[in-house]
Amino acid sequence: MEFLWYLIVGGIIGWLAGLIVGRDIPGGIIGNIIAGIIGAWLGGALLGEWGPETGDIYLIPALIGAIVLVLVVSAILRAMRGRDRHVTH
Repeated sequence: MEFLWYLIVGGIIGWLAGLIVGRDIPGGIIGNIIAGIIGAWLGGALLGEWGPETGDIYLIPALIGAIVLVLVVSAILRAMRGRDRHVTH
């Protein structure tokens, strides 16, 4: 049950990060869950464990980590799309 709660909270965190940044996360719901879980890990590693906690995820560091992750992934995908346009065959 704890794992299911972790997935739900991770999905909500990833979804909120996408809304705040204003960019879609590739992969839909699965992408939101992955962004939320990786963002929670990243936020916890960089900012520590503080703020409200649910499902073993500290919400504020997790949200900040997910926002950073969405920005980085968006920048990488944008750069890759721009590079593909300049390739001639």
